[in-house]
Amino acid sequence: MFSIFPIKGTISDIDGFYCNGISAGLKANNKLDMGFIYSDSLCEIEAVFTQNNFKAAPLRHYMQYDKNFKTNFVLINSKNANAMTGDQGIEDINELFSSIKEKFPSIENPIMSSTGVIGVRIPQEKILNGALSFDLMEKNGENLSQAIMTTDGYPKTTYYEVKLEDGTSFKIGAIAKGAGMINPNLATMLCFICTDAAIPKAHMKELLLLNSKTTFNAISVDGDTSTNDTVLLLSNGKSNSYDKVAFSEALRLVMHDMAMLMVADGEGAKKAVAFEVNGAKDDEEAEVIAKALSNSLLVKTALFGEDPNWGRIASTIGASGMACDETKLTITFGDITVYNQGEILFTTELEKEAAQVLKGKSFKITCDIGIANGSFTAWGCDLGYEYVKINADYRT
Repeated sequence: MFSIFPIKGTISDIDGFYCNGISAGLKANNKLDMGFIYSDSLCEIEAVFTQNNFKAAPLRHYMQYDKNFKTNFVLINSKNANAMTGDQGIEDINELFSSIKEKFPSIENPIMSSTGVIGVRIPQEKILNGALSFDLMEKNGENLSQAIMTTDGYPKTTYYEVKLEDGTSFKIGAIAKGAGMINPNLATMLCFICTDAAIPKAHMKELLLLNSKTTFNAISVDGDTSTNDTVLLLSNGKSNSYDKVAFSEALRLVMHDMAMLMVADGEGAKKAVAFEVNGAKDDEEAEVIAKALSNSLLVKTALFGEDPNWGRIASTIGASGMACDETKLTITFGDITVYNQGEILFTTELEKEAAQVLKGKSFKITCDIGIANGSFTAWGCDLGYEYVKINADYRT
């Protein structure tokens, strides 16, 4: 048995972890744009990265380390993704860390994580000057959560304490960013998860992959997969407490919190929507259908217009390539069923009730395929004018 409690705080409240965000001049108006995570002892680390074939330089730099390496430092910047910069992008990182370690010799196997504009080399002088101003003993997760934002409307943090039956406990928390270029292939997102749990290295990647499937890999804002998507899990083990089942559930909660905040903050989005698919041939086919719905531009724009256009739902299911039969399909908005196994229930009155569901900030659309027992839930959002405005002038 174990208990999991959400608590007030950020990753900087976990024993041994330090972080802060500063302004290094990457963004205008002295906005916070760079930060760090530091541990006073070496951390076990695992990561899950984007499935985009053009992985950014920070990801490729990470992959050069031995698979069992430990680290105690992550350097993070916004405004510049350091992606599509070739080998020079990696060399820029190496040069930065060489200079940073001269001032901070306690840093071992440093990692860099970046987000922002693709195809531009990092401004080394600004980043180096910013890094040299760090106080590694700062504990300011709020500043860091703001420094890593790009088009985000708000910071994204979560924090839990887990109490085990043997009386021990551990803490786990995360800081993340993400609002656009979010697609189920990791859903541009960065997420930094820190814990003092004594989790074995062998369990870290397993549990990251397990819980990514129903969280970060189940959300979509716009169907685009970034070059920089990263989830880092760092554990300093200071609590000497661990239980695999408890940790997996706590990790799922942390990742789910971050994923839901990203969907709700989709660039210009006003609605967060769960697409629950049941009755599919199997779970894999249910996943394909649910993700097709969360990615459909026609579905997203109907949500924006608060139009319960169930025909777009049905059409997307039929186009998914998965097994389906219109005489077995049921479509429900909230608790309002509009189509039931070949019967159109969409009266004028029912349309008003369904439209009322769509006026909410969050709701569920359920599709029962009616064939077998496969199920999966994907999350998405509406897509409106603000998304076009944000991305039309993103570089300016």
